[in-house]
Amino acid sequence: MTFLKNFIHRFRTYILYLLNAKNEHSLHSPFVYELYTEVIKTYKEYYAFEAIENLRQVLANDSRKITVYDFGAKKNNNGSYSKKIRNIVLTSEKNSKTAAMLFRVVHFLKPKIVIDLGTSLGLTTAYLASAHSKADVYTFEGCKNTLQLAKENFIKLNLKNIHPIAGNIDQTLAPTLSKFSKIDFVFFDANHRYQATMDYFNLCLNKSDENTVFVLDDIYWSPQMTKAWKEIIQDPRVTLSIDLYELGMLFFRKKQPKQHFVLRW
Repeated sequence: MTFLKNFIHRFRTYILYLLNAKNEHSLHSPFVYELYTEVIKTYKEYYAFEAIENLRQVLANDSRKITVYDFGAKKNNNGSYSKKIRNIVLTSEKNSKTAAMLFRVVHFLKPKIVIDLGTSLGLTTAYLASAHSKADVYTFEGCKNTLQLAKENFIKLNLKNIHPIAGNIDQTLAPTLSKFSKIDFVFFDANHRYQATMDYFNLCLNKSDENTVFVLDDIYWSPQMTKAWKEIIQDPRVTLSIDLYELGMLFFRKKQPKQHFVLRW
């Protein structure tokens, strides 16, 4: 029943997105225009893409099974279930188009502290870390088995600026954030429930400034996620929001008049 409800929600909201989404001709903000045309809409390839995508292909053919524990969408009483690695690649990792766009955003912004909520096998994390080698990427994963595979993948890709953090994000995020005076970039792709999304948003918001950027994944994945997204963009501290349907981007630029854009991607 929940699956059907979420499917209908995604179908309906996607139709509305297609009807409302604009392109660069509707943009009068120089910052948003540059971001959209040079970062979001472009399909420029970068040096790191080939190695990560080659690894994706290897994992996509890996039929080994591991026990997965999912804090964000429990399958049974204890949240554990068996899953093939190749199926994790298909269902839990961002596709190459989305991961490449996240790379371009980080490459464009040059953040120092990156928070990645939801490591999975580490492919998207690898894109974030490769985009700016001077960034420290703190990636959070609840399942120790998938995180172990992610660590192996980081070694294979020779990525040394990633700091994996194991355990329930409800318990690990706040202590980690307390170590920083500010954070620069956050990718939310973990627990897809309303309350968890709001909790993580507010925790990270306490460490943000006007140059921080948040990216929320799957903002129309379920009614709960869409409810969270709609509440978040109304927050007075959010001055600029961009709806790309699959992703939502948030900015806190104090000199930016509050605006919301729905853009084709």
